[in-house]
Amino acid sequence: MIAAPLANAPPPFPLSQRMSRMKASAVREILKVAERPDVLSFAGGLPAPELFPVEAIAQAHAESFAEEGRAALQYSTTEGYGPLREWIRAHLGERGLRVGVDQVLITNGSQQGIELVAKVMLDPGDLVVVENPSYLAALQTFSGYEASYAVVGSDDDGMRVDELERLITSRKPKLIYLVPNFQNPKGTTLSLERRHALVRFAQRHRILILEDNPYGELRFRGEHLPSLASLDEEGVVVSLGSFSKTLAPGLRIGWMVGPRDVLRAVTVVKQAADLHTATVAQRATARLLTRFDFNAHLEHLRVVYGERCMAMLDSMKRHMPAGTRWTQPDGGMFVWAELPRGMSAEALFPLALEKRVAFVPGAPFYAAEPRHEFMRLNFSNRPPELLEEGMRRLGAVIASQQQ
Repeated sequence: MIAAPLANAPPPFPLSQRMSRMKASAVREILKVAERPDVLSFAGGLPAPELFPVEAIAQAHAESFAEEGRAALQYSTTEGYGPLREWIRAHLGERGLRVGVDQVLITNGSQQGIELVAKVMLDPGDLVVVENPSYLAALQTFSGYEASYAVVGSDDDGMRVDELERLITSRKPKLIYLVPNFQNPKGTTLSLERRHALVRFAQRHRILILEDNPYGELRFRGEHLPSLASLDEEGVVVSLGSFSKTLAPGLRIGWMVGPRDVLRAVTVVKQAADLHTATVAQRATARLLTRFDFNAHLEHLRVVYGERCMAMLDSMKRHMPAGTRWTQPDGGMFVWAELPRGMSAEALFPLALEKRVAFVPGAPFYAAEPRHEFMRLNFSNRPPELLEEGMRRLGAVIASQQQ
């Protein structure tokens, strides 16, 4: 039984000033509203649960408990479980990024990597370069450390790297943050030419790049592009990766690769934050990866997500009214759509919900000068027939609001 609020409740505790800059995730709040079973939701950034290798993960955990249960339940080192770090080092090497195992740190998903880098790099008022729009949870994190933003535009080739020089004429940024592959929320990818230009810029001005790469393995068309970290020979890139989009987000296993001096600092603050990532999950994941054809699993994900993306794009062609535009991603999980002139995604959302379809309005993804005519759509978590029905419903709602 929940007690009623006291009539003379004590005053709330005074929170830190930084909390005034932090807001609850708009995506999480929308998911609460859109979780009704009758709603076709394209709001969450969710991988397809039917593609999780549940049996293989369960077997890896069972074997770990049977063969090394006490060690799996014991405290571990902050840097992470050695065999898992070694597997990640070798896997990255196959992708062209060659680092020592001492340059690999295990994190609780790549989200913790963002938070740890922010903690060691940012003082109040420090400048962070971000794309507009950008990953919402990263903006939340940087705001929590009272950062200021230097905003650059983006187009179909990713961040407008050519705009960076004007930003440092009066003030040098402390950090450049971006999602170079199949960006959240737009689904766009940083071109090879811009990757080289960005790394050269950071090297020239000694500015740290935080490369957030949770979707890099999910390319379903086009050629693989090298990571920013693999192009860096001067130690200006910290790169984040994760098994959340490729195995399962509930494992909470990610990693950070970067310059040794930055990783030493990050290790200290991770010790203070959580001691280490869960030993059980690390050991089971390491065991899984040595017995499981990860590359074959990735290829299956790419095929399915590619089919779903094409199904969404084809459905949008059939059902979206004139004046609606959208991106054409080559991988990842998202399509970014622009509504016809004069329409607001926030105003459209409750109308769409009435018709049992949901999306994420684009405005919260902007660090400055939010745009209200955009929406983010997730294609990875629905089969083609539901993508078709969802776009039919959404297109009808948009058409009903046109003048």
